[in-house]
Amino acid sequence: MQKPYNKVKHFTDLIVWQKAHSLFVDMYIKFDNYPRKTGVKTVIEQIFRSCGSISANIAEGFNSRSTKKYVNYLEIAQKSAAETENWVYKIRDCRIIRTPVINPWIDICDNIQRMLQSLMTNLEKKRR
Repeated sequence: MQKPYNKVKHFTDLIVWQKAHSLFVDMYIKFDNYPRKTGVKTVIEQIFRSCGSISANIAEGFNSRSTKKYVNYLEIAQKSAAETENWVYKIRDCRIIRTPVINPWIDICDNIQRMLQSLMTNLEKKRR
């Protein structure tokens, strides 16, 4: 049975925001008790900033007054997702955290980027 269409009323209704938020929470939990050596601490701080920026920009853009501004925030969120993916490769290649944890994060980052691109494309089409 198909689910009835529900209009998005709040940014938390967006699946892409939910995925970005869950990614941040998962990373936070995984890194919470991680040793804070200088190099590792820097990488972890960067990944928190970039990952947290994804959902924050989706939320901020959702409340924009224009579609153009909304798309701009989504583009920033997409760039933050790419940056997060970049940091995930670094923590994988430096063996800061195990690969079984990393691979799903890479997939989620890629999925978020694709979802944001789709959302931006749809918003641009409606705007024209």
